[in-house]
Amino acid sequence: MEQETFVNKVSESGLITVDLEDYYPKEETAIFDMKDHLFMGLILKEKDFRETMKTLDPTPYQGKNVALFCSADAVIPMWAYMLVVSYLEPVAREIVFGNTDQLKQSLLLKNISAINTGEYTDKRVVIKGCGDQPVPEAAYVAVTNLLRPVVKSIMYGEPCSTVPIYKKK
Repeated sequence: MEQETFVNKVSESGLITVDLEDYYPKEETAIFDMKDHLFMGLILKEKDFRETMKTLDPTPYQGKNVALFCSADAVIPMWAYMLVVSYLEPVAREIVFGNTDQLKQSLLLKNISAINTGEYTDKRVVIKGCGDQPVPEAAYVAVTNLLRPVVKSIMYGEPCSTVPIYKKK
């Protein structure tokens, strides 16, 4: 009796899988809540705020991605955010206006935009559809925008079960 040979058609298909989870930032994050530096958590007094920034301990932000926001319903002048950034920029890795989810998404999109598209020229690409953490729609839009001009095809899902998105004519 002849033994059947199993062929892995997925591995022989030449598909390249792009897992967007791989582009999430891996560095630690920190938050800078403006509320913590306001008078009574609501009022920005310029002289006091500037003095607080001069004496700010940068250690908690050293080498981290920082989410800068105000959790209080306070009126914060634009210059105040700029002042905070001017003190954090020398020590922080990245500073993004928004909460930690917005920080994560912003850095994810930045990392996606840095993909070397040359590696995907005329290739068949599958954008992985599920994983351990949710990937925002903006990431799928960004990677499609980036890869469509160079790839042979784009599919969504898993190599064994894909949804066609684009095919070069």
